[in-house]
Amino acid sequence: MAEEMRIVLRNYGKINPLKIDDYIAQGGYKPYDKACNMDAFELIQEVKSANLRGRGGAGFNCGQKWQFAHQAQADQKYVVCNADEGEPGTYKDRMIMENDPHALLEGMAICGYAIGATKGYIYCRGEYPQVVTILNTAIDQAQEKGVFKNFDVEVRTGAGAYVCGEETALIESLEGNRGEPRYKPPYPPSEGLWGKPTIVNNVETFANIPIIVEKGGDWYASIGTPAYPGTKILTLTGDINNRTFFEVPTNTTLREVIYKYGGGIPGGKKFKAVQTGGTSGAFIPENLLDTPIAFDSMSEIGAVLGSGAVFVLDETRDIVDVACRISKFFEHESCGKCAPCREGTMRIYDLMTKINGGKGSKSDTALLNKLGRVMSYSCFCGLGQAAPAPVLSTIKHFQADYDAKLM
Repeated sequence: MAEEMRIVLRNYGKINPLKIDDYIAQGGYKPYDKACNMDAFELIQEVKSANLRGRGGAGFNCGQKWQFAHQAQADQKYVVCNADEGEPGTYKDRMIMENDPHALLEGMAICGYAIGATKGYIYCRGEYPQVVTILNTAIDQAQEKGVFKNFDVEVRTGAGAYVCGEETALIESLEGNRGEPRYKPPYPPSEGLWGKPTIVNNVETFANIPIIVEKGGDWYASIGTPAYPGTKILTLTGDINNRTFFEVPTNTTLREVIYKYGGGIPGGKKFKAVQTGGTSGAFIPENLLDTPIAFDSMSEIGAVLGSGAVFVLDETRDIVDVACRISKFFEHESCGKCAPCREGTMRIYDLMTKINGGKGSKSDTALLNKLGRVMSYSCFCGLGQAAPAPVLSTIKHFQADYDAKLM
């Protein structure tokens, strides 16, 4: 396999994740000590200079987000880690937590110092019981070792709702309520968990923090593309020779991901499409494979980097059928809070079932396009806004596949 650039995964395979001394021997918790000797505002400026943008999907500047929470006045603030990894085909956060849990804890503790929070929560996917055990072991060891100066972390598990990957729905669930998104503003950095200033970042984002503090923001900003620097962990699935994971700079192209790191398509078959960013991502045709995986580059072609999941389809795959199955997923996972998502995901699934069954017409694809556009700006949260993307992108780039099934 081609050479990776491991920053977040630098300790993968080198340490026993259940032994804190292994992590400390690799320099672990020195960045936390360094951070605690810095002025909090100075620390935030260092993170801002790295231009680290959230690795969960929204791509917001991490340091800027921290600054909002730092400036908020409150008697209590919180740090929350979004570990509710619910995108099918995605497992990069699980890889981090299973193999280097202290990198996540250290990143959260540094964030706690920066914004003035003494309490943190890890909201972990309920289907990851083994990860919960590892995290609790790591937390116990960190507390026994006394590495946290004034910070405490708890693990809470989700009940399996996809929408709880959205930060305000996650907060509602943490508070013991039904996991539904909140109206924004106010945003969590000013009014989040129990109404207090709260930073919600995902696992990969927090795991980047210790090395940024150790080596400096300028070092990190020099890696990958200037607008979205650093690396990204990708997980490859589908019709690909190397169904694996790796970490590469953000200026790596999709073609390099598939052919250089993924080893190409098995069985000598031709490439047909790739879906990036998880189930809500768009399907990308071959003529766009030279696009870098950076956040803005992907946005320009109507795609997302999101969870880092890369799903490859070869020439034999029925892409209309694949899009139909995805529409069923979103129809099932809509929380039902807003009508555009509740009704829209159901109508998309109905129309896709009709077309996939050979009973659709041109007017049905036109209706799908119109419905999808309306949902993209009228749905309450990101789930509904992104749900039409797989269908819309396949209609746009693979019209012939739809035409072959129309009456």
